[in-house]
Amino acid sequence: MLRQDTVERRNTIKRKHLVFSLITGLIIGTFLGTPIGWLAHRFYEQQRLAKVLLCREQNRNQPAVVVDSICGRGF
Repeated sequence: MLRQDTVERRNTIKRKHLVFSLITGLIIGTFLGTPIGWLAHRFYEQQRLAKVLLCREQNRNQPAVVVDSICGRGF
């Protein structure tokens, strides 16, 4: 009979690997997250401004104080 020696190999995670993974994740997250956040903010800002302008147009015959309380300030 052939006897196979099985060597138990452990794949241990070292602390320095975790630190390098964390740093790499932070760098990638910064470079990808900043443009995505900026685009999302721009989209939200444009949508909000459009809603405010539409509301002001619909309530244009009322006093400015009333329109500000209903629609909010767009600028």
